[in-house]
Amino acid sequence: MKGNKMEKKANEIKKIVKEGYAKVAGQGTSCCSSGSCCRSAGSPQNISKIIGYSEAEISAAPDGANLGLGCGNPVAIASLKEGDIVLDLGSGPGFDAFLAARRVGRTGRVIGVDMTPEMLARARANAQKGDFGNVEFRLGEIENLPVKDGSIDVIISNCVINLSPDKAAVFKEAFRVLKPGGRLMVSDLALVSELPAAVKESIEAYVGCLAGAIEADAYLELIAAAGFQEVSIVSRSAYPTDGLSDELKAAGNAVASIKVSALKP
Repeated sequence: MKGNKMEKKANEIKKIVKEGYAKVAGQGTSCCSSGSCCRSAGSPQNISKIIGYSEAEISAAPDGANLGLGCGNPVAIASLKEGDIVLDLGSGPGFDAFLAARRVGRTGRVIGVDMTPEMLARARANAQKGDFGNVEFRLGEIENLPVKDGSIDVIISNCVINLSPDKAAVFKEAFRVLKPGGRLMVSDLALVSELPAAVKESIEAYVGCLAGAIEADAYLELIAAAGFQEVSIVSRSAYPTDGLSDELKAAGNAVASIKVSALKP
């Protein structure tokens, strides 16, 4: 019975997240129509500067690819090189995927996976608009990736794994699809203090990543349990609360933005 309840809650979370990001894709902004699950102020460009993107990176992606949805810049820590095959978990409208595509060059390739058809449509349109022939976007869930075993050099993700109710499955899938020696480089949120009870119980808050945050040590333990080695936090910074709705601003103070790296042996 308990397992059924957990599965029902997980499915409900996925449904709310998918609906929320479908609205974001349709509006073309970083805010959900409810106003409570995303940033309520600030342009995507300003948000991106705050969380670590350079002016050059912001201007390099096609218009409409940057919706200001991240919490860090995973591409900056990925040390991507020519010819790498990169997988972006929860690729959204394609911002990080396009930045990665420029780094890996024509001999490399970037695959974005997202579970929201509206985001996929937006990303594919952006790829065509920017003439990114080395990028493709696939429909799928990060807990069950539509990617072959041992086919990826580098995995990146930006404030998406927190949206998953089964983070252990995400890291197991990441381990499966990486080549030996492959790298995991993600930006995400981690708890630094207890979330307010109302936020912890709010499914809608998952769309803003806050309700899904877990303690940093627990996050690293899940990665190590999947088989990764050299698991570490590369950097940690305060989560920017500017632009958050009033309902989530206090909750935002309970989380930090972390950049995590790990290696598949």
